[in-house]
Amino acid sequence: MNLRRTTTTRRALAAVMIATGLLLSVAGCGSGDDDKSGEAAKSSAPPAKGSDDKSETSQAPATGKTLAEVKSNGITLTVTSVTRDEGGYLNVTGTVTNGTSGIWLATEWKSDESEMQVNGGSLAGASVVDQAGKKKYLVLRDTQGRCLCTKFEGGVNQGKTVDWFAQFPAPPEETTSVQLQVPTMPPAPIDITEGE
Repeated sequence: MNLRRTTTTRRALAAVMIATGLLLSVAGCGSGDDDKSGEAAKSSAPPAKGSDDKSETSQAPATGKTLAEVKSNGITLTVTSVTRDEGGYLNVTGTVTNGTSGIWLATEWKSDESEMQVNGGSLAGASVVDQAGKKKYLVLRDTQGRCLCTKFEGGVNQGKTVDWFAQFPAPPEETTSVQLQVPTMPPAPIDITEGE
């Protein structure tokens, strides 16, 4: 009799443990927005508003000031802010406008580095160059290889403008200007401002 009760108790306990494990697994998976929240938590740069909603035209950041603008193959890249923050990072933001005749997927802007391939169409291939210091800085990434930059999920629709950001290691404080280099685009010379 005790053997039967022990077996029944063990089965019930095993069922509860399996159910609890499944519940925790589902809770750990979340809604699929973990990639975006993880990037935002690790980055002091603002998330790219409008990168997920391609049906809405984004506005330039509040400064309204264009620091640089480059065009290539129907795409216009505008830089509106370049700030060095106290954490030693260089935060670059702006907008990208699709002037092509279809959806633009940003595949040519992805990084050539194998560990960065998880980023797909993004600014993972961007860099800033300190010409005076003769040094090139690549986009920062988290421990899982996701760039601290905008990922153009689903592309940018024809005629639409979306915000973007990219975070780099900051060059030395005496460096006041750098060149933003994005694959397939001409270099964009930009001045650095100190963050608040």
